[in-house]
Amino acid sequence: MKTIVLSIAAAKDLDKLNADARKQVSQALIDYAVNGHGDVKMLKGREGYRLRVGRYRVIFDEDSTTILAIYIGKRETTTYSRN
Repeated sequence: MKTIVLSIAAAKDLDKLNADARKQVSQALIDYAVNGHGDVKMLKGREGYRLRVGRYRVIFDEDSTTILAIYIGKRETTTYSRN
């Protein structure tokens, strides 16, 4: 099991989501941290990974013990272009 850490931006993004979306994203992060299950791909053109949860994406980095969520947002928005 890995520890999940949210950046300040990711915490704000998560707070902005409606209750259902927040629950889905949180559960997907927990499932990935515990079991390694989820729709995860390495990003192209920048370092990190993305976790797909329906219309939402979690951009994150990870090491052997920690998952650092950097941004959370809808695919249609600027989630991938944020620095």
